[in-house]
Amino acid sequence: MKVNKIRMRETLVSYAFLAPILIFFTVFVLAPMIMGFVTSFFNYSMTSFKFVGLENYSRMFADKVFIKSLINTVIIVIGSVPIVVLFSLFVASQTYHQNAIARSFYRFVFFLPVVTGSVAVTVVWKWIYDPLSGILNFVLKSGHVINQNISWLGDKHWALMAIIIILLTTSVGQPIILYIAAMGNIDNSLVEAARVDGATEFQVFWKIKWPSLLPTTLYIAIITTINSFQCFALIQLLTSGGPNYSTSTLMYYLYEKAFKLSEYGYANTMGVFLAVMIAIQDPRKRRRILKKGASDETNTKETHHCLYSDFNDHFAPFDSLVHFPILLDFDRGL
Repeated sequence: MKVNKIRMRETLVSYAFLAPILIFFTVFVLAPMIMGFVTSFFNYSMTSFKFVGLENYSRMFADKVFIKSLINTVIIVIGSVPIVVLFSLFVASQTYHQNAIARSFYRFVFFLPVVTGSVAVTVVWKWIYDPLSGILNFVLKSGHVINQNISWLGDKHWALMAIIIILLTTSVGQPIILYIAAMGNIDNSLVEAARVDGATEFQVFWKIKWPSLLPTTLYIAIITTINSFQCFALIQLLTSGGPNYSTSTLMYYLYEKAFKLSEYGYANTMGVFLAVMIAIQDPRKRRRILKKGASDETNTKETHHCLYSDFNDHFAPFDSLVHFPILLDFDRGL
């Protein structure tokens, strides 16, 4: 009986500590989400609140500006996510073996745009892209790459690419730090054993390092995808969706409809659509990838002598090579 009272007291104390965050989540996250979903079925504006059913959704898919904003958003995601992952992995692999001072320097350089405010970053890039006095036009004209100044943010052919470049500079800082931390968890004894046995650097990376980095890569890809879908501040401060909606994204178009035109119901419809797109990433697929990464890492530790049979089927297992008084060159084969 006394034990049950103690457990009940501990449970009540636990819920008491959780209560503030639960209240905050309910009031400021869950309730607005439910209200946004409900009002997406209404013609909700400053002057009316009328139930219209699925009319907002049919209007959304017939809206040419919405389709253009959706295409721009997809282009930003496809253009930024692979580059962020590959560039971050490359920089992390090059800086991991540097000394502590060099690693700290690279972390500072690449993470600086992340901790710097969006307004400050925007001011710097607006000066870089300035068509008259911008340093980008000056460098390209000096190198005879272009003959005349380009309005990078005012030309519909260049504006979206200019936004993607800015987004890349503010997105690689955290992934680089995460990759450097993940590389510290790789078993160096397996790496050294594979190199002694004659494995190439690509084989070492693919069969030993990559399985350990796979969960981190998945996390970076998901977070970068979500951030790309939610790209808003750069567009609002630099182009306001122009020229002619060539840089408009779902987030900016939603903002424009809600806070400039007061079409709250229609804006909530786009918000529901955006939430579904972000959540559509199959959690079962993520679990399979994570499970595969963990399984590969375990198999790597247990059978490192057979790591490279997938690449060179004609190679004997590593544990049998010790019986031969020769050195095998994996670059040339047997």
